[in-house]
Amino acid sequence: MSSVLLASRNRKKLAELQRVVDAAGITGVEVVGLDAVPDYPEEPETGATFEDNALIKARAGAKAIGIPCLADDSGIAVDALNGMPGVLSARWSGRHGDDPANNSLLLAQLSDTPDERRGAAFVSACALVLPDGTETVVRGEWRGRVLREERGPHGFGYDPLFAPEDEIAAGRSAAELSPEEKDGLSHRGKALAQLVPALRALAG
Repeated sequence: MSSVLLASRNRKKLAELQRVVDAAGITGVEVVGLDAVPDYPEEPETGATFEDNALIKARAGAKAIGIPCLADDSGIAVDALNGMPGVLSARWSGRHGDDPANNSLLLAQLSDTPDERRGAAFVSACALVLPDGTETVVRGEWRGRVLREERGPHGFGYDPLFAPEDEIAAGRSAAELSPEEKDGLSHRGKALAQLVPALRALAG
């Protein structure tokens, strides 16, 4: 059994990656998170792009633990805000990972923006770094628009505010989709799907 480190403590991301591995029929690969390995110094995410930050995290994990490491950097890029919050999505309100504050700030910034100009995309860059230095970086995007209020119990981050293009007709937010529905549509699902061949190779 080969182990792949996901450089995250987010249980929902761990479950998402495991579902992708399982759905692809890959056996012999176990996904472990940061809570399952010894602590190591985590590099600050100082990159200018999602790809830069994903590589920073994946390189640090592969070097410290000595097994393949996969890292994701993701966020929302809002058209009316010139692509922001972008790489600052998780700390848009000034406190890292404060979803309610981040969502409230985004709603306030778009309060005067008409519906037709509320386009946005969820973006995910995923980097897979092997102990031998081999690096694979992929990117997935999920287009939609920003709603005027939060809706839905699932997901995390900006999910309750995001109405995907492929679901707008149904009127659901990303947080109203089941995890399985979201896997097939989402930015991270699209990025992770591109890594299936590399993950299959790790399984031997």
